Amino acid sequence: MHQYRSKKIFIYFFLLFFLGSIQNTNLNINNFKNNYFIKVSGLGEIENQKIIKEIKNSNLENIFFMKKGQIHEIINNNSLVESFKIFKIYPNTLDIKIEKTIYLAKINKEKKIFIIGTNGKLLKNQPYNNELPFIFGDPKINEFLEIKKIIDKSKFSFDEIKNLYFFPSKRWDLELQNNIFLKLPRDHIRDALDHIFKIMNEKHFEKITSIDARINNKLILND
Repeated sequence: MHQYRSKKIFIYFFLLFFLGSIQNTNLNINNFKNNYFIKVSGLGEIENQKIIKEIKNSNLENIFFMKKGQIHEIINNNSLVESFKIFKIYPNTLDIKIEKTIYLAKINKEKKIFIIGTNGKLLKNQPYNNELPFIFGDPKINEFLEIKKIIDKSKFSFDEIKNLYFFPSKRWDLELQNNIFLKLPRDHIRDALDHIFKIMNEKHFEKITSIDARINNKLILND
């Protein structure tokens, strides 16, 4: 009889321990689902919070088991993002550090003014970006980024550019901050820019208003 009671007590104790363990496990999982932290830095406060909200609205049960592509897609959908790094800080924190894109120029697309960033995306225009150069014409974004890269490699600085003009022939004209117009060839643009730069720094060419470099190895001034 005593042995029977001992077995019965042992069974009760085992059930109590087993059920308690299950309840505690479920409690810990639920707490982890609800008590995680997401930090985003690099953008303005509004945009940082916007990304945090979008990640939290993704119905993730555990941020550490969320597919990497899901988070990347959410962040990349923000046109202000140039690049980013994600740090998983255990047990319950996701730290996202973002590098904001640099504004390069303004362009008219479908009767709306947008800004082109270094990330190759179109961004909404803001009133305080009035000093950015304006692109006239309808180039593809990669065509603008290519001419920008050529300018950066030349002796000119992109900061010297006031406006850019793109033609259906795929040719560019540049208006400098000093109001001088540069008519560029389709090919060998960097060589043409370096030649123009040299001419512009010679004293007896101080009063030029335009330089036409469309003909190979020839510059026409004030045409």
